Amino acid sequence: MKRIFTTLCALVVIVMAGSATALAADASNTGQRASYYPISVEEYTYGDFDELRINKVYQLSLADDPSLIPTEDFVRNGRRYYLLDMTRKDEVGVDIQTHTETVTQASDTNNLETILQRLDAEMEVTTEDGYVGILRLDHTSVQVTTDGYATKTNTLSASRSYPNLSEADVSLIPKSITDNGKTLTLGDVKWSESTEIDGEGNPVTRYTATASYTGTSTSQYATGYTVSASYTGEVSKAGCSVVTYTAIFGSEKAAEESKAPGSDEKNSSGDAEQEDGTGTPDSTEAPDTGKEPVDLSGLKRPVMIGVVVLALGAGGVFAFKKYRERR
Repeated sequence: MKRIFTTLCALVVIVMAGSATALAADASNTGQRASYYPISVEEYTYGDFDELRINKVYQLSLADDPSLIPTEDFVRNGRRYYLLDMTRKDEVGVDIQTHTETVTQASDTNNLETILQRLDAEMEVTTEDGYVGILRLDHTSVQVTTDGYATKTNTLSASRSYPNLSEADVSLIPKSITDNGKTLTLGDVKWSESTEIDGEGNPVTRYTATASYTGTSTSQYATGYTVSASYTGEVSKAGCSVVTYTAIFGSEKAAEESKAPGSDEKNSSGDAEQEDGTGTPDSTEAPDTGKEPVDLSGLKRPVMIGVVVLALGAGGVFAFKKYRERR
C-alpha cells in the first residue's frame, strides 16, 4: 500500500516539473533577438519639457524581415528608453560593394619589371549583377607562371690548324678537342703543303692540316609565361530598392538600483512620508503597488492536473483497501 502511494506522489511531481520546464522554455522564447544594426543613432530633445528621445535608423532590403529590428527597452545614462513608434520609408538607393577582378594574359618574358610596365594601372569593370566601377592594379598580386618547357639541340663547330707536319697523315691530328667546356669530335681535315730548304740545302716538304670539329649541345627553355594580376576597388549599383525604418524611443528616468525593495517614492505632489506621533516614520508602510503582480495563470493547469492525479490515486487506494476488508 505504501509503495502505491509513493508512486502516485512521484507521478504528480513529474507532471508538475514538466509543466514548469515548458513554461520556462516559453518564457525564454519571448525575448527578441537583434539581427540588424542601425546605420545612424540620433539623440535629441522633444516637446516643451525637453524629453530625451533617440531615433535609430535601419536600412533593409525588400527581402529582409523588419520584425527582427530590435525594439526592446534599454537604459542609457540613467534613463530607460522605450519604443514609441516605428516609421517606414521606401527609397531608391545606391549599393556600394568591394570587388576584385583577376585577369590573366600571356607573356614572352618572366621579368617582373617588364611585365608591370605592360599591365594597365586601372580597368573599368561591369559585373554580372550590374555593378560598375574602376578597379586599380594590386602590384602585390602579380604572379608569373611558366607554361612549360621544351628541349633545344644546338650544333657546335670549331676548327684547329696543325702546321709543320712531316706527313699528310690523319693519325697526327687529335680526334677530339674541348671548346667552351664542350667536347667536339674530328669531322674533316684539309691539307696544304709547302717546300722548305733544310740546313744542308735539300728541299723538304711540310704539311699543314686544317681540322674541323663538330658536336651538339642540348638545353631546356620555357615555351611561354602566363601573368595573373588582381584589380581591386569599389563598384556601385544605382536604383536598388531599400526600405528605411526609423525606431523612435521615448525615455523616462530609470529606477534607482540602490533603492531597497518595497520602499515607496514620493508622489508627484511632493507629499512627505507619513510619520507617527513621535516624529519617526510610520512602521506600517503601504505595500509597494508599483510592482507588477506575479502571473501564476500558467501554473493553474499543472497544479490542477497534479491534484486530479493525486485524488484519483487516493480513491483507488481507498477502494482497494475496502475490497480487501470485504474478502
